[in-house]
Amino acid sequence: MEWWTVVLAALLGLGLAASTGLNTWLPLLLLSAAARMQLGFVHLNGSFAWLRSDVALAVLLVATLIEIVADKVPSIDHFLHGIATFIRPLAAALAAAAVFTKLDPVTAAVLGLIIGAPAALGMHGIKSATRVGSTLTTFGCANPILSLVDDAVSFVLSITAIFAPLAVPVALALVMLLAWSLLKKLKSSRATSL
Repeated sequence: MEWWTVVLAALLGLGLAASTGLNTWLPLLLLSAAARMQLGFVHLNGSFAWLRSDVALAVLLVATLIEIVADKVPSIDHFLHGIATFIRPLAAALAAAAVFTKLDPVTAAVLGLIIGAPAALGMHGIKSATRVGSTLTTFGCANPILSLVDDAVSFVLSITAIFAPLAVPVALALVMLLAWSLLKKLKSSRATSL
């Protein structure tokens, strides 16, 4: 096994896992579709081949649509974020583990947990902090707009991971810089309104 295949799989898994921190099901849907159509750098570990199935694709599509719509509704979005704190690390671990094709399933699952769970929790933490800042400064009026931004960033980050895994560290750095800048603006906006 060549070391670069493991590195590419780790970067692909990292990008997909971080994306789940913003939108739980969209990265898995894109992973499933890419695996089914044999796109990009996506190759699934044999134990995760079920992600290519019609049933998996249909379930992930429905789950993605429900999450995208529900996250735009102010009272439901807070409920979803509470549940997502537990679901996103699992979805991230699944996405990351699935792409370690050259490893046995147990090693792939362990690496999926090591890479996926922290990446998703970190991104989910950034999302939550941004939402709290938005809720405090705009009384939640900007939350649907932030939700659209989350969806777009999750989509772009997932696509980047699938087609250009070597660019994932740069993409993650840009996302963190964008989030830090937004949080800084929300904080200064709140300070001036008090």
